Amino acid sequence: MKSWKESIKYGLVSGAAASVLSTVALAACGKRETGSVFAATNAISHWIWGDKAAAHKEPASRYTLPGYAIHHASSTFWAVLLEKCFGARIKRDAPLDTLKVAAVTSAVACFVDYKLTPHRLQPGYEMHLSKPSLFVVYAAFGLGLALATHALKHAEAHH
Repeated sequence: MKSWKESIKYGLVSGAAASVLSTVALAACGKRETGSVFAATNAISHWIWGDKAAAHKEPASRYTLPGYAIHHASSTFWAVLLEKCFGARIKRDAPLDTLKVAAVTSAVACFVDYKLTPHRLQPGYEMHLSKPSLFVVYAAFGLGLALATHALKHAEAHH
């Protein structure tokens, strides 16, 4: 099992990739479903501002920046857990295993987000997005985890 220090080091990278890819998915799905690329990310800031954050569809430092920061921190949290629990067992020459671990991590994150978390701490973008779009967002999150984790394994093997 990896140390917490090493898990955090790797999780910062894979969490960033997962955050960026899932934010692109949030923007694309949000644009398709609400006409706004910012609405879904703004809604995340309902942690701070309540449900009125979800009503704001334009970019705004009050909603968009904290929304992205919360999303990024959450992505990093899940990436660090992936690294701590599975990082030492993921082999660089097993991309399908990496994808499976990332998919499981994404599915667990989704379950925790919507079944174990109180409304105020749920992601918020579900206020704008359909279930198929939520699937796309969590799939993008998992793909980001997998791609970065796989790349890190390759870089680790060459050092």
